[in-house]
Amino acid sequence: MTTRAFAKVPEVTIGFWVIKILATTLGETGADLFTQQFDMGYLLGIVVFALPLVVLVAAQIRAGRFHPLLYWATILASTTAGTAAADFFDRSLGIGYAGGASVLLLCVLASLAAWRWTLGTVSVASVTGPRAESFYWLTITLSQTLGTALGDWAADDGGLGYAGGAALFGGLLVVLALLYWRTQVSRVVLFWAAFILTRPLGATVGDFLDKPLTEGGLGLGRDHATLALIALIALALWLIPQRAGKAH
Repeated sequence: MTTRAFAKVPEVTIGFWVIKILATTLGETGADLFTQQFDMGYLLGIVVFALPLVVLVAAQIRAGRFHPLLYWATILASTTAGTAAADFFDRSLGIGYAGGASVLLLCVLASLAAWRWTLGTVSVASVTGPRAESFYWLTITLSQTLGTALGDWAADDGGLGYAGGAALFGGLLVVLALLYWRTQVSRVVLFWAAFILTRPLGATVGDFLDKPLTEGGLGLGRDHATLALIALIALALWLIPQRAGKAH
């Protein structure tokens, strides 16, 4: 009898994308709560958020199998650290949203290229060992950072506002879904494109929830929006089955 191997990341389902979008939205409101509302600043925010990220990635790599809570805690750590890092790139370094997004896009592509050159594939189904996991979490964190910059660029420099930015990235995700269901486009390419685009969607939705009405938001405040999103993620993790993806 053959035993099927499993990856140390979750099965990619609609439920996965629901939780991913909620997590990236929480990353936006949570990071902004500390770096902006609590005046921590972006550089200190990077340090503070990077510490749990490093610890959680190490725990992920050491774990013998997929653990849902550990996995999603690591995703949350990567998206909060990514938000602070993107804001530091865009604002503190003065290179703007377009400059920050361009640099970060090159970083994501370089990570994917190095991963493929080293292991021959960037498929999440191959994330079964330490080397693949290291590349996976590096790419994840860089993509979260890139997504924040893209969201801010669309909403602010692009003039779309928070609702318009959310509509843009939501529409692009619908296009990717149609390509998945209707064409034979590489599933690996579609996954990483969707993973990157869910981050700016979360960023713009997060800003839409917490920004004041005078700035085009709903005025919930970062603290209330953050608490609401934590509750929604906890509910989603309880309701949505969490299974490891099949390795190949």
